Amino acid sequence: MSRSVQVRVPATSANLGPGFDTLGLALSVYDELIVTELPEPGLEITVSGEGAGEVPTDASHLVVRAMAYAYEAFGRTMPGLRLEAVNAIPHGRGMGSSGAAVVSGLLAAKGLLAGDVEIGAEALLRLATELEGHPDNVAPALFGGLTIAWVDEHGPQHKKLLVHRGVAPLVFVPDFTMSTSVARGFDPLQVTREDAIFNLSRSALLVAALTQSPDLLLAATEDKLHQSYRAQAMVETDRLVRALRAEGFAAVVSGAGPSVLVLADGPGQRLAAARIAADITDTPWDARMLAVDVRGGMVRDHTEGSTPL
Repeated sequence: MSRSVQVRVPATSANLGPGFDTLGLALSVYDELIVTELPEPGLEITVSGEGAGEVPTDASHLVVRAMAYAYEAFGRTMPGLRLEAVNAIPHGRGMGSSGAAVVSGLLAAKGLLAGDVEIGAEALLRLATELEGHPDNVAPALFGGLTIAWVDEHGPQHKKLLVHRGVAPLVFVPDFTMSTSVARGFDPLQVTREDAIFNLSRSALLVAALTQSPDLLLAATEDKLHQSYRAQAMVETDRLVRALRAEGFAAVVSGAGPSVLVLADGPGQRLAAARIAADITDTPWDARMLAVDVRGGMVRDHTEGSTPL
């Protein structure tokens, strides 16, 4: 009987304002897939939902590339595969779709190799970071919650924190996209000492605000390292962020954008924020009232008659 696994991975929002390339948050939007071993070499890929008809359905598919990377890393030959993907994470909107695809592929490999190779959390984060280039999105996708990610002489590291139950995420998703590489092209190579100190203080405060004191979220989400520089490439995003912050909402660019993340101090705030976005008529914003995902990516055996991993 061919082995099959089911994978579910959450969306993420990185940076969260001042925590550039360091802080990330897992959100309750999920990509799901079923990956089944085939008796013969080859690939069968079907995609529904986000990216259907746009993402490749061959070996260049990011989930397949991540799986192949894991198999090669552990000296195993990847079998033929059937991949059935149901995507809910918007592509190119700053919600971690590429990181989710990488994590999905690695978790699928973990599930299919279980009993032969045991791939632990440290290895998953290392492989995901090698593929994605930085750990700020893949860490929350793997582990859930609020994550602080960094790289030291031992490789990528993370610390997961539980978010205060009063924090209510809201994401405004536009109908246009933004390339992460293009967005990064606007970042300066050097910043002033004052701006660096400013962001250090806000990043430290943001950890406290998200875990203990949501009333501090507006001050804690101020940023001087990247958002203002990227504003010229995302005029409508910048306009919405400014409008929301002027009304007291902790609004930031979600990841590389162009989506806008609001870290509301309680669910009731989100309705007021949505009304402000609705009044900005140049761009239709899809307001998604979400929760913080606390579990992160999951894989279970999907083979008929199996028990969860």
